[in-house]
Amino acid sequence: MTTLRRLLGYAAPHKAQILVALPAMVCYAAAAAGLLTLVEFIFDQVLPKGERVGVICGAIIALYVLKGAGAYLSSYLMADAGQRVVHDIRTELFGHILGQATVFFEQRATGRLLSRITNDVTRLQQVVSETFGDLLRESLSLVFFASILVYQDARLALVCITGAPLVVYPLVRLGQRVRRTTRRSQEEVEQLSHLTVEAFTGHRIVQAFQAEALEQKKFSNASHRLYRTNMKVTSTVAALPPLMELVGGLGVVGVLIYGSRKINADEMTVGQFVAFMGALLMMYGPIKKLSRVNANIQGALAAAERIFETLDTHTETQDRPGAQDLTAPDSAIEFQDVQFQYRDNSEPVLRGVSFTVQPGQMVAVVGLSGAGKTTLVNLVPRFHDVTGGAIRIGGVDVRDVTVASLRRAIGMVTQDTILFDATIAENIAFAAPEATQAQIESVARAAHAHEFIVDLPKGYDTVIGERGQRLSGGQRQRLTIARALLKNPPLLILDEATSALDAESELLVQDALEKLLLNRTAFVIAHRLSTIRRADAIIVLQDGRVVESGRHDELLACRDSVYARLYATQVFDSMTAPVAPQLETVETAEKMP
Repeated sequence: MTTLRRLLGYAAPHKAQILVALPAMVCYAAAAAGLLTLVEFIFDQVLPKGERVGVICGAIIALYVLKGAGAYLSSYLMADAGQRVVHDIRTELFGHILGQATVFFEQRATGRLLSRITNDVTRLQQVVSETFGDLLRESLSLVFFASILVYQDARLALVCITGAPLVVYPLVRLGQRVRRTTRRSQEEVEQLSHLTVEAFTGHRIVQAFQAEALEQKKFSNASHRLYRTNMKVTSTVAALPPLMELVGGLGVVGVLIYGSRKINADEMTVGQFVAFMGALLMMYGPIKKLSRVNANIQGALAAAERIFETLDTHTETQDRPGAQDLTAPDSAIEFQDVQFQYRDNSEPVLRGVSFTVQPGQMVAVVGLSGAGKTTLVNLVPRFHDVTGGAIRIGGVDVRDVTVASLRRAIGMVTQDTILFDATIAENIAFAAPEATQAQIESVARAAHAHEFIVDLPKGYDTVIGERGQRLSGGQRQRLTIARALLKNPPLLILDEATSALDAESELLVQDALEKLLLNRTAFVIAHRLSTIRRADAIIVLQDGRVVESGRHDELLACRDSVYARLYATQVFDSMTAPVAPQLETVETAEKMP
C-alpha cells in the first residue's frame, strides 16, 4: 500500500484530468445500467403489447451515444493523466540517476540502469494510463448493476453478493504471486539489457576474439530464463478467467432455478427476471476486467518498487548548508593532508597528500599505474569527496562552495573522449548551447579541428555517431579541446589527453593544448615527455603519497629519484617506438645520462 500511495502521489499534479474523467465514467456506467432497465419494459410492455416502440428505440440510441461518449472521454482523459504521470516518473528517474556521484556508476552497469528507465517505466505506463481508468470505470459499472439487482429482488441480490468472497480471495492470492513473479521477470529483463549493451558496446572485441557464439549463448540463456519467468506470470493470469467463469456459472444456475420458481408462482414477471439475469451477466464483464486489473496493478507495483529503490538511492554530491558560489576560481589551490578511500574497509588510495598550485601554474601529476593520479584530480570537481584533509581554492574548502559553481569553473579533457551522437557544432557547444556559429568556428580553428570539419560532407552539421566513432582518435580529441576552449574555464584538468594518439595527431593536439593551457591553472596527467617537461611543477605519486615534487630539471638531477627512473623508462620507450615524434626523440636523446 505504501508503494501504491507513493505511485498515486504522482497523479496529484494532474488531478484536473481525473476530476473531469469521473463524471464521464459515471455517464458510462449509468448508461449501461439504463439499457438494462429498459429490458424489463421491453419484455413486459413493448413485445407483448407493442406500446411505445419509438420512445424505447430513441432511448436506446440516446443511451448508447451517452455510453460511448462517456467511455471515450474517460479513456482519453485517464490516458492523458497516466501518460503525464509516466513522463514525470521517467524524467525524475533519469535526472536522479544522472545526478549521482561517480561511485554510483562504478557500482552499476549501464544496461541495468537503462532497464530501470525503459522496461520498468514501460511496465508502469499501461497500468497508469489505462488500468487505473478501467478500475474506476468498471467499479462504477458494478455499483450500478448491483443496484439493479437489489431493485429487482433484494433477497436474491444479497445471496449473489455474498458469494463475492469466493472470487475475491483467489484474486488476492493470485495477485500476490503475480507481483513476486513479475519482479523476477523485471530482473531478468534487466540482465538481458545489461548483456545486450555490453555486447554491442564491445562488438569489436567480440568479433576480434571470435566470441560471437559465447555472447549469443549468454544472451540465449538469459532470454530463456526470462521466457520461463514470463510463462509463470502467464499461467497465473490465465487461471483467472476459468475461475471467474466457474463461479459465474454456478451463480447463473442458482438464479435460473430461483427465477423459474418465482415466475411460476407469479411473484416475478419475465421482464423482471430477464433484467435481473441481464444485470448479473453484465457484471461478469467488469469483474473479469477487474481481475486482470488486479494482476496488472500487482505487476506495476513490482516495477514501481524497483523504480523507487533507485529514487531512494542517494549518492549525489550535496551542497553543504550555507554553501556559497565560488567567487575566486583563479586563486591558489591547496591540497592539505588529503586522504581518500573508496569504501570504509578498503585500502586508502591517497594518504596525506599536500601541495599548493599557484594561479596560472601547470602541474603535472606522474606515477605508476594505480598510484592515485586520476583519483587525485577527480577530487577537485568533487566527483569524489575527500575522506580526510581538505582541498581549498582561495582558502575556501571546495565542500563549502556550491557544486554547480565549482564545476562551472572547471574544464576537462580526458584520454577517453566523450562525444555524443549529435552534430559537430552541438558537441563543441555542449557546455555553451547559446554559442554562435562564429564562436564555434573560432575555437575549432584554435584546436586545429576546423580543417578536417570543413572537409566533411555537412561540415559543422555532420552527425558523428555514438561516442564520435565516425572520426579518428585525433579528430575526436581536438573536438574535446575545442569544447573546453569554448567553455573557457579558469581551471583545467587534462587526464592523459594525448597518450593514445599517433605522432602526427599528437603534434596538432599538443599545439591546441598549449592554447588551451594559456593563463589557466591546470592539472595534467601525462606520459608524454614534452608535456611533462613544460610543467611549472611535477608531483610524483607512489602508493598514494607525494614522494617527490619540483620542476623537471630539479627532479632529474637526482638520478636515484622515482621521477628519474620513470623518466628513463619513458625515454627508452620513446626512442624505440617506431612512430615517436622526431622532435621529442632528439630532445630526449640529449637528456639521456
